[in-house]
Amino acid sequence: MSEAKKTKKQLEKEAYDRLAPDEKLRRDLYDWIMSLLIALVVCVGLFVFCIRIIDVSGTSMVPTLHNEDKMFVSNLLYTPQAGDVVVFKTDSYDPNKALVKRVIATEGQTVNIDFDNGIVYIDGVPIQEDYIAEVTHNKLDFIGPKKVPEGCVFVMGDNRNQSTDSRKSEIGMVDNRMILGRAYAIIFPLKAIGWIY
Repeated sequence: MSEAKKTKKQLEKEAYDRLAPDEKLRRDLYDWIMSLLIALVVCVGLFVFCIRIIDVSGTSMVPTLHNEDKMFVSNLLYTPQAGDVVVFKTDSYDPNKALVKRVIATEGQTVNIDFDNGIVYIDGVPIQEDYIAEVTHNKLDFIGPKKVPEGCVFVMGDNRNQSTDSRKSEIGMVDNRMILGRAYAIIFPLKAIGWIY
């Protein structure tokens, strides 16, 4: 095969084959180190900007999540939807702590709660809540109906009567910009590993 017809890859292989053994070792080692460094940078970037491992603290999300569960959380291309379990911060309640709750309503929807019967209504329709520990009787300081403002969500814990959430005025409607991400899966303890619904 003429030199003109050889591909770049073939030429590189021929040049590599002509190297002394110690030079080949140095080149291979350099390639491995560069590959590992690139992989490390990509992983760090993913965990800093897109993926987080967050611990659950408390019982407000029982039975879905339990104290000290570890969750895989991501905000990559994420827009909050009703039913999602999210992790967020709030300036007014406890700025040093991330909270985990379920999105019940999104912007433009109206939330009302019948505390006597424990039923949550969105836009006048009772919602089906198979994920809760018990029906909602704990009012906190909620007075409804309340319309969710633009760019916000209304959140509640699955353990309704043991949760401090959007029913409490100190938390109220959660600004979407304060949401760190959606909780997708439990990754620890091993017996609890699975997707979060």
